Amino acid sequence: MATVELRFSALPEHVRTARLVAAAVARRAGVDEAVLDEVRLAVGEACTRAVGLHQSGGITSPVQVLLIEEEKQFSIEVGDEAPRTAPGDRAPGAQGDDLDVETEEDEMGLAVISGLVDDVEVTAGEHGGQIRMTWPTTPPAATLP
Repeated sequence: MATVELRFSALPEHVRTARLVAAAVARRAGVDEAVLDEVRLAVGEACTRAVGLHQSGGITSPVQVLLIEEEKQFSIEVGDEAPRTAPGDRAPGAQGDDLDVETEEDEMGLAVISGLVDDVEVTAGEHGGQIRMTWPTTPPAATLP
């Protein structure tokens, strides 16, 4: 299992780099060419979401992206360190209307990712969250001697 780890400051201008790296590693891992645009878009959406959560929460730690090549699949994990509360709870200092807008944007981002990727797992807790997206791979064609 090969893994590439990418960490970047929670700034929107770094999302493009994460998208490019993810597409390049996905291609090398054997993800179908027809799916690479979906990989790019899904990673961009997940990274943009993580950047937004870091910025709105005043979190200075980097966003983490893991690109994991396994035997028959390729996975991307985008992690943030923004703490989440139980539904209905208000974060300290959060304003009602601002929180509602952030929640709607967060749900919209997750809906876009779910529309792009068949295999998505979202986890969140008091220490942050993670989106894991997985695509099937095809082994490289055997070369003839």
